Parts: sequence; C-alpha cells; structure tokens
Amino acid sequence: MMARGLLLAAFVASLAACSSTEKPKATPLESFTPQLAGEVVWNQRVDGVRFPMTVAVSPGVFTVAGDDGTVLALEADTGRELWRGNAGGKLAAGVGSDGRFAAVVTRDGELVTLEAGRVLWRKPLNMRVATAPLVAGERVFVLGGDRSVQAFDAQDGSPLWTARRPSDPLTLAQGGVIAAFKDTLLAGQGSRLAGFDPNDGDLRWEVTVGSPRGTNEVERLADLVAPPARVGDTVCVRSFQAAVGCVDGERGALNWTKTVGGTDGVAADDQSVYGADASDRITAWKLASGEVAWQTEKLLYRGLAAPLATPKAVVFGDSEGIVHFLSRDKGETLLRVNTDGSAIAAAPVVAGTTMLVVTRKGGLYALRAQ
Repeated sequence: MMARGLLLAAFVASLAACSSTEKPKATPLESFTPQLAGEVVWNQRVDGVRFPMTVAVSPGVFTVAGDDGTVLALEADTGRELWRGNAGGKLAAGVGSDGRFAAVVTRDGELVTLEAGRVLWRKPLNMRVATAPLVAGERVFVLGGDRSVQAFDAQDGSPLWTARRPSDPLTLAQGGVIAAFKDTLLAGQGSRLAGFDPNDGDLRWEVTVGSPRGTNEVERLADLVAPPARVGDTVCVRSFQAAVGCVDGERGALNWTKTVGGTDGVAADDQSVYGADASDRITAWKLASGEVAWQTEKLLYRGLAAPLATPKAVVFGDSEGIVHFLSRDKGETLLRVNTDGSAIAAAPVVAGTTMLVVTRKGGLYALRAQ
C-alpha cells in the first residue's frame, strides 16, 4: 500500500510538473512607487528544499530544515544559530516545533524528534508523509498520506493513539492541515476539517469544506492544504482545486465556503481571507461572509506560494524568489524584495517584527518592513 501511495504521489507530481510547463508567460511586473521600506536584516542557508516546506515558529525562534536532514534553530531577531542537529536522512516534510522539541519525517518514513539538536528518539511510520509534524502539549502529531492521524509522547516516542478513516487510493503529495485550536487538534482528512480530542483521538466534529469535482481521481482530489489561517475562533482553509472556506473552530460549524480553484493555503486577518488560484489571480474574501472584497491579476502565472497576512501588507513569494507586499484593502503593490532567484518554498512566517522566507535553494531571508 505504501509503495502504491508513493507511485500515485509521483504520478500527481509529474502531472503538476507537466501542467506548469504549459502555463502562459508570467505577467510582467508593473512599475510602482514603494510605500513601505523593507530590507533583508540577515541571511542564512540550509541544504536545498525539495519537500513540502514548513517553518516552525516559537517565541523569538525560527526552526527550519533542509533536504539533507539538517534541523536548525535560529534567533529570529539576529539569525544567530541556537542549535543544529541532523535527522540522519533526507527529509520528506518540513519541521514542527514547540520551542523545546522539534520533529521531522525522513523519506524512509521515520519520525525523528530532537531536543536542542540532539536526537531523542525515532520511530518507523510505515506510511508516506508530506506534512510537517505538529508538536504541542508534549505530544507529536503526524498526519499521514493515508489521512490517518497519529499521536506520540514527545519525550520518549511512545505511541498514544491513532485515528484512521477510509482513504481514497490517490492522495495529495503536498503538505496538509494539522494544527492546534485551543484544546482541540485540527486535521484535514480529504476535503473535511476534523476536530479531535488530543488526549485520546476521539472525533469531536468534522466539517466538509470542498466538494470534489471532475471525472477522474486526479481531478477529484480535494484535500485540505497547508497552511490554514486562524483569526480568533475562525479557521480558514483551502480545499485543493475545489474551494476556500472558513469554519468556527469552537462550534465545529461551517461559516462559509466558496467554489474556487487553487493549490496552496490561505492567509487571513480580521477583515479578509487571501489566496491565489491556479492562475495566480489573487482574491480577498470578506472574513465574515466570504464575499469577494477585491481581486488582482497583476501577478498572473508568477508561481505564487501561499501568502502571509501582516498588519502592514499581504505577502506572496513567487517562483523567481521575489517577495511581493500588497495592500490589504486593494491589493496594490507596496514593496518588492528579491532573494536568490529560486522559488519561494513556503508561506512566509513571522516572529516578533521579523519575517522569514525560504527558497528552494535553501536561502533563509529575514525581512523587516516599515
């Protein structure tokens, strides 16, 4: 079964690669007058990033990982290395960390947990994983490619529980949704967002966000994809090539869902939810209702990664390593920052006043905008 999953994942990846070569040329960048001041305040590097990347953020610290298994904790303000370790194998997914424990999954299917750079334990998972583990409450939670959720004790790796549900033979080789919401564990299982009791894995609620469409298994893939966005009790997610929607995480109820294509996660603030579709048309939906607040086509076909919403701007990275800062109310260009020319590998993240973007070449660029 695991081999079948890997083959199917590779098939989906090859389809994506083929489709990307057929896209129209990227829209030329418009001239603009910068309305924000921004700069790269420090720069580090890891081995290249050829897996679904996630950067873990804890107070004042970024924890990152590279292809070769390196796991690295950096002081957010200065880029100073706090510790460095290695998982002992190439990685299949990004890193999860609560500031004390850090967890990754290797391509050989091993879950590896470190503390201050030292490997504490490793466990074989016997399944494909493309989603960074979640570390919370001295537990490590893993979302498998078969849509199962497993929980382990963070200190010694003892298995705590497993939640499984029937899975389609074809699943997405892309980072999925696993996150903490108050005392509930959130996990994407296909097109559903599920809320679990983190202590025993009991299902508290589940909500369908997207409805699979199409005539074959590939077209009907509708898994929830990372990153999710949270504003208070509202959690917003994208269902792959199907929909964007918001859920009340406290009640386990759907607030709204809108049918829209797209392959990457979303960002949100107290006014809007932001995301790009498969053509890189950017849309802002009103957080309360899902009505379209604005759209822009100025970055069409530029290979946008998932965004980040900050108090100053909505931030998208593209396939040329350019970081675009857009106004939250209209989508106007406020600032652009160049990195190393390779694609931005994941949604930017923020710790304090420092934003971190990661490129496919392994460039770590810390930015501050004023």
